Formats: sequence, C-alpha cells, structure tokens
Amino acid sequence: MTQKIIIVGAGIVGVSTGIWLRRFGADVTIVDRGAPGQGTSYGNAGILAACAMVPVTMPGLVPKAPGMLFNPDFPLFLRWSYFPKLAPWLMKYLGHASDAETRRIAQGLTPIVADTVEQHKALTHGTGTEHWVTDSDYHFAYANRAAFEAERYVWSLRQDAGFVPHLREAADVQRAEPNLSTAIGCLATVKDHGFIRDPGGYVSALADVFKQMGGRVRQTDVVDFDLSGGRITSVVTKDGPMHCDTVVLATGVWSKPLMKKLGITVPLESERGYHIVFEGAENGPIAPTMLARGKFVATPMAAGLRCAGIVEFGGLDAGPSKAPFALLRRHVKETYPNLTHLREEEWMGHRPAPADSLPLIGEIQKTGVMTAFGHHHIGLTGGPKTGRLVAQMLTGRAPNIDMETYTPNRFATS
Repeated sequence: MTQKIIIVGAGIVGVSTGIWLRRFGADVTIVDRGAPGQGTSYGNAGILAACAMVPVTMPGLVPKAPGMLFNPDFPLFLRWSYFPKLAPWLMKYLGHASDAETRRIAQGLTPIVADTVEQHKALTHGTGTEHWVTDSDYHFAYANRAAFEAERYVWSLRQDAGFVPHLREAADVQRAEPNLSTAIGCLATVKDHGFIRDPGGYVSALADVFKQMGGRVRQTDVVDFDLSGGRITSVVTKDGPMHCDTVVLATGVWSKPLMKKLGITVPLESERGYHIVFEGAENGPIAPTMLARGKFVATPMAAGLRCAGIVEFGGLDAGPSKAPFALLRRHVKETYPNLTHLREEEWMGHRPAPADSLPLIGEIQKTGVMTAFGHHHIGLTGGPKTGRLVAQMLTGRAPNIDMETYTPNRFATS
C-alpha cells in the first residue's frame, strides 16, 4: 500500500522533501498556512553557502557578547522586553561556545551544507527549474589581512571541510570586485558555491513541480496531531482532520509549539533576520560577498541587490525594528559607495535557531512523526539535502551519513 505522508511546511525543506518523496513513489500532501516559499524561505541572502558549517557559538563568544549587544555598529540587536523569555535558551546556546562543541557542531553541519550546489542541482534536474541555481564564487571581504587573520579559527574549520580561500590584497581586490570600497583591502574567495536569484520565486516554482508530479498543496493551519494509539493517524487542522500514516514537521520556528504537543520541548528561538532589496541596483557586487565588518551578505539578484544578515532576538510577535534596517543601509553605503537603485524592499522574518545549532532531522520515538527543521541561517543551503535524507529514511533507503547527530530525541526528557 502506498504510504500517505503529510508535510507541515511549504518552505525549501518541506517542498524539497515532497519532491524527493514523490520521486520515491509516496502519496504526499504539503500543508502550510501560507503560500509556498513566502515565509522564511522568502527572505535570505540566497547563498548556497557550502562553507557555512561553523556555528556562531565559538570559543570566546561569552565574554564578547555584551560588547556586541551594546556596540551600535555591530549587527546584533535585542528587544530587552523579550530578554526574560530569551534567557533560558540563551544560557543553553552560550553553553556550546567551546572548542570541543564548536568542532562537534561543525562536523555535524558539514554533511548538510558542503554539497549544497550538487544537491540543488539534483533536486531541480529535469524539472525545468534548473535555471534558478547559479554557480558562483563566494567572497569574504575584510578591511585588511590582519582582519582576515583574526578569523583564523573559523577558516581552519572551513579548511578542514575542504574549503581553502584564494586571497587577494590591495588593488587586486577592486580588480576582482570593482565596486567595493577601497577600505576593503583583503578578499578571501571560496570556489564551488552558488546562489538563487529569487529564493521565494524558486521555492514557489519547486512547489509547482511538486504538484505536477502528483503532489498536493493545501493552505490551512495545523493545530494538533492525533496520536491516540501511540502513532500518528491524522493531522488536525483548523478545517478538520487529515488522515495520514506519517507526518514530516518542516515549519521552521513554528515547529516548536507543535513539538510541545508531541511531548518534546525544543530549546528553539527565532533569529529575526532582516534584508533589504535595492531594486534596479547598479554598481554592486559581481559575485555574492560577505562583508566581515557588517556581517551581512550582498547578493546580486533578479530584482536588484539583496543585502541580508542583521540578527535580532525579540520573539515571534513583535514587528520589525527600524534600527537594523538603518544599520544595514549604513554598512551598504560604506561598502558600495557608488551604488544606485530605484526602490527598496524591506523584509524581516524568523529563522529557527536551536540552542545547539544543529537541525532536528529524524523520527520522534516511534510515532511516525518525522522532524525536518531548525536550520538556523542555513535553511536554503541545507534544504534539498535535508529533504532527500528524510525521503530516504521514510522509504527504506538508508542515508549514507550518521543521522543520530540530528535526532529530535536528543531533547526528549524521557
């Protein structure tokens, strides 16, 4: 009998899972309260960040954290009224800021991100959506060689994963990226990366592919699950129950309250991410560029230049803050002094940040509920690989990596 699967979440992870499951012959429905690709997957830097296996929680973060919060030029913001709610998660998060934990997390993230370009190409192959995936270098821009050397620890972990940068200095920087400010004196370039020119449009197009393959997409709110017999039999939506054999929970930070209904409290917070699209931009970057000082990425996209990377902790309910947008604009102007554009689009969304920086991928006990969320800021990068792994597990195809690293049961209390 064909396995009937419901995927909760129509972002890059959910849609990727759906496509791979249809390829493997499963009966699949994707459920989301919004349209495919219009949530968290819509707003990001668009980078297929193969070398993004190094977590934020590195050695030395704890003593630096207060200075980061009170530095008006540092791209980290906190809504202080939210701090009492944030504190328990923050203590767990900072507890991973050691060399041993950083290396453990990096080793866990590497299989999810390192082959991202290959995974996106495998996902789109033969679907007519291949053109969305663009091969590129990935630049890291620094004021000087000393600033690059200050991140030696990070680069050593990237090199352990096979990503060795090519360095340019002085005038060679502007020869590679003519529109960069002359204040940028060192450029570290990593090959074998890529980007998506319109992430929201890309995921929406993939959802259309999923439907053409016989998959179904339903727009409604999921409110509960029926596990009365110890195993999932239906998903309860605001429009009534939907019967199934298996559920895949892939709805990002909104997975947390649903996990609580399943008996697991996940230490997960919203990393409120900001981006600005400078529509019709000229005199920006040729290739995607991470600006070390402002900790933002500038990516040339179909609509213009998208700059993303500001982080704010303030929960799910509050609207966007003005200060992150103002700081981002200031850093962009300093980095690309001759940038011109026609209009601007602002966006703020919620990225799911688990306390240990590792996604949750796997079955909850033996309930028939599979998790596929918690990708922090690497959702677009790791979405297709995660979807493929989940589809393999659900159809009896053993993944070629150790999935125990990502098990959601690491947060179970019994």
